[in-house]
Amino acid sequence: MIKMKKFNILALLVALMAVPFLTLAQNEGLPSINKREIDRGIKQSTFIPKGQWLMGGSFSYNQYTADDFKFIVMENISGDSYSFMVSPYFGYFVKENLCIGGRFSYRRSLLRLDKLNLKIDDDLDFNINDYYSLQHVYTGALIMRNYMSLGNSKRFGLFNEIRFGFGGGQRKVLSGSNDDLTGTFQNIFEMELGLTPGLLAFITNEVAVEASVNVLGFNYKKYSQTRDQVYKGNFEKSSVNFKVNIFSINIGVSFHIPYLNPLKRRTVSMSK
Repeated sequence: MIKMKKFNILALLVALMAVPFLTLAQNEGLPSINKREIDRGIKQSTFIPKGQWLMGGSFSYNQYTADDFKFIVMENISGDSYSFMVSPYFGYFVKENLCIGGRFSYRRSLLRLDKLNLKIDDDLDFNINDYYSLQHVYTGALIMRNYMSLGNSKRFGLFNEIRFGFGGGQRKVLSGSNDDLTGTFQNIFEMELGLTPGLLAFITNEVAVEASVNVLGFNYKKYSQTRDQVYKGNFEKSSVNFKVNIFSINIGVSFHIPYLNPLKRRTVSMSK
């Protein structure tokens, strides 16, 4: 029953993502069911021509350090943490304003808590000491990007990226000390089908800066863990998001290369 529910949600998400491309195909030559069409004054122009190569990447790094810090019901917070992510991607424009390619991502995070006191009231008081968590995940994805210019501008434009990827990684958790030391090792598998719109601006003819945010997506994760090298367990999680998360804004740089083939570049230069 749970697997069937996951399949239905995934099918609905794929159908929602396919609507814009079916509409595009209809406008390019398929017969329209509604004979009375509405002209909204939107003119399709060539923002990025066919035949260009796309290369780029995004990067993020966060670091936190606390020493006897207090936040709401958490007191005496002492520890440090960091998170790191790098995501290069590439693509080829099979037609004007439409790019197909791939993306690779690496995420690494560490959390180390020396002590933390969670005090809700006088009867509920919890202490966490000597907690350590390290995680790293590799993912690969197929991407498809559709671009459009803002009005008649050749410098500013919008894009929409659809990605389907999967990957895996490991996580190690240690807590306690001496005779109370416990450890957990986890293998992680994850899958993602997402929709990411964004805005880009060309600073030169070949270099652009872009910002994007995750809006719609289906995520599935599975954890297989071993605790104290004896006890084994599994945990699965699936979710569908349809919201704007301001904390998931991605900033990156992309390079648009007209030709990579030397023979083709030489032919074009001789024809000019």
